[in-house]
Amino acid sequence: MTSGSKGSLTRRGFLRGVAVAGAAIALPNYIPSCTRSKQSKNGTVAPSERIAIGFIGTGKQGVGMNLQTFLGFGDSQAVALCDVDEPRMINANNIVKKEYGGGFKGCFLTGDWREIIARDDIDAVVISTPDHWHTPISLAAIRAGKDVECEKSTMTIEEGRVLSNTVKRYGTVYQTSTEDRSTDVYHRMAELVRNGRIGKLHTIRVTLPPGPENEGNGEPQPVPKGLDYDMWLGPAPWAPYARDRCHYNFRWIRDYSGGQLADWGAHLFDTAQWANDTEHTGPIEIEGTGQYHIEGLYDTAHHYNIEYLYANGVRMIVDTGPVNLTFQGSDGWIRCDGWQGPLKASSPKISNSMIEPDEIRLFKGNGPQRNFLDCVKTRKDPYFPAEIGHRCCCLAHLGDIAMDLGRKVRWNPDTEEFINDAQANRLRSRSMREPWTL
Repeated sequence: MTSGSKGSLTRRGFLRGVAVAGAAIALPNYIPSCTRSKQSKNGTVAPSERIAIGFIGTGKQGVGMNLQTFLGFGDSQAVALCDVDEPRMINANNIVKKEYGGGFKGCFLTGDWREIIARDDIDAVVISTPDHWHTPISLAAIRAGKDVECEKSTMTIEEGRVLSNTVKRYGTVYQTSTEDRSTDVYHRMAELVRNGRIGKLHTIRVTLPPGPENEGNGEPQPVPKGLDYDMWLGPAPWAPYARDRCHYNFRWIRDYSGGQLADWGAHLFDTAQWANDTEHTGPIEIEGTGQYHIEGLYDTAHHYNIEYLYANGVRMIVDTGPVNLTFQGSDGWIRCDGWQGPLKASSPKISNSMIEPDEIRLFKGNGPQRNFLDCVKTRKDPYFPAEIGHRCCCLAHLGDIAMDLGRKVRWNPDTEEFINDAQANRLRSRSMREPWTL
């Protein structure tokens, strides 16, 4: 471990001797903490005024969507990288060095995310880990005074509530990282519905992709060189390493994620609640059925049919199939077939309708990363803050609980409790492997 800086002493005290997997190859060029970014006379941003970011998770989403997007902004600086898979982390560091060029020696590298949040030269972290790590890392970063952008989703209802409350308590800028609210078609759909262009909304239909047809191979295998598998597992129950367990395939295993219902649902569910004006609340009744693999490693529902009822009378029906989002009202319908497909409507009057200045206008940012940086400076809530992200993720958790129980459940979105249902209420949380806690 490279040492000799004041930050190293802080990290050693914070970690209290815990061994860290993955070598810290180089300390970065020091970037002082900042809360505002100032443009110099020639239009560039002075290094001392850039928002210093640590990136935790350097897989496909962490690099392709997050790291490379932030590298394109002059008011942010990649300072540190973390991944339990050392080859992935080194690849990400090479991308940063190529982008910055010149005398940049590379980012601080570590296999232990706690070393990232312990640094006093980092303003914010971007979390792109598997889902089971999202909330524990977010909470630790918030309590260390960092702003956070984190991929969806939470693992349980309890996690989301604790996260949302902690963000509020600390005054943290927290972005639930999806691009949907800045995507033209989804933003327009929400505005059309909110402004009554299809009349009174009565039904939302969401179709999500199925899970994998194969059951996954859980046969124990040797842990690949450079992978700290125990840290990858983290708060999840111990299980032997298998290739189908890690990286992209973690999505199909309940210990680490919630299947397509959580992965794709976090996108389309957000637009559904945005248009329904229920993004700060939730449904009151949920029932559904799911299909699961009988054997093998993958245990999330690969097909599902779920119905949610809201207090305003709107029903949301979730099925498995080609991606689709449809809003049906008393005066017509609008829909989007495929991911970010073209807007379709029951009449040209609806599809060509203009939203007037005095009507409901929903904020449309320039993507989660750009919006996050802007909010770090202004201290305003980003366009997909923790509370709304939590309410969105709850839809997947509620659907899973209803399918697991095989019956209708009644939900109080104000208290976030199932009504007169102790069995369902016990499913709002889950235990974590020691020493990890919320």
